Amino acid sequence: MTKPKPQVKSPCVNLCLLNEDDVCVGCYRTGKEITLWGGMNKSSQLAVMKKVRERESKSQFVSD
Repeated sequence: MTKPKPQVKSPCVNLCLLNEDDVCVGCYRTGKEITLWGGMNKSSQLAVMKKVRERESKSQFVSD
């Protein structure tokens, strides 16, 4: 029996709407990142999460 590979929790908040830059206003992933998420390895998912945090911090919807 094999152990399930560890995965990073998806940032999805079930508010799926891509803006003009192809970035979801709910989770801050691009359409491509959303599509590929389930097939990514943990390090790739962590790299996406870093980009998500950067996009979120630059968003007009997040206050400091």
